[in-house]
Amino acid sequence: MTNLSGLSAFPITPSDASGRIDLDALSAVVAPLIAAGADSIGLLGSTGSYPYFSREERRRAIEATVAQSSGKSAVLAGIGALRTDDAVKLAQDARAAGATAGLLAAVSYTPLTDDEVFEHFKIVAGESGLPICIYDNPSTTHFRFTPALVGRIAKLPGVIAVKGGAPEPSAVAAHLDELRKAVPAGFSVGYSADWNCAEALIAGGNTWYSVIGGICPRISLRIVRAAQNGDAATARRWNDYLEPVWQLFRQYSSLRVVYAMAEIKGLCTAQPPRPILPLSADARQKVADVVAKLDLA
Repeated sequence: MTNLSGLSAFPITPSDASGRIDLDALSAVVAPLIAAGADSIGLLGSTGSYPYFSREERRRAIEATVAQSSGKSAVLAGIGALRTDDAVKLAQDARAAGATAGLLAAVSYTPLTDDEVFEHFKIVAGESGLPICIYDNPSTTHFRFTPALVGRIAKLPGVIAVKGGAPEPSAVAAHLDELRKAVPAGFSVGYSADWNCAEALIAGGNTWYSVIGGICPRISLRIVRAAQNGDAATARRWNDYLEPVWQLFRQYSSLRVVYAMAEIKGLCTAQPPRPILPLSADARQKVADVVAKLDLA
């Protein structure tokens, strides 16, 4: 059975203005993640701007990254789409390209009901044969999964994990406990919202689905491995070290910040897909100051 745990590093997807993915630049962004030993690469997640790319471009990115990884890191590929039939095709493409699992969000324009989302997951998992991770990201999809719905979907064959935003540190243990009670034993429960994830790991979360991990994998792995080894003090110390980055994420959004960081670190010069604009010169300078101050490997 596929098991998602540890650090799932989420890189940007460099592309040109027409939406053509720059595979050389993507390779440059992904290479440090593999070299650092990221447990999985969260390709085409929200940081990877998955809704902005065509089916063909998403397939190209998955094929290239799977080949580059050569099994060193699992590849978790975003397969979200508005239509269920499109999500099935994307999941089938990801499976054919060698992805380890698919990250499926409840993307919506018309607000969805719990039953509609359940059927969406049932069909995608059943018709694709690709292991599926539930992607709970209400800030972008405008749908929020309840623990009860997560538990219901988690019992479907082929659904193996859930990725959701970590609540504030004071609430994360209770949130994790509620999810654990809803899902089958051994089901992977992981978190995003980087600045709260150290506490989520310390509380017993399986996976950190990490934006900063997609650009600074080594320091992110220090937090993950410390938490896995029961060393909460070290995990918290490195999390506190990254507080200047968390401040930038909260102020400007993690997506815009990591695009700037990729350029500052010399990985690529891509800009986010329009209509998203890159950071202003002043904001970019703040990012550059943080990169210069901290050891962000």
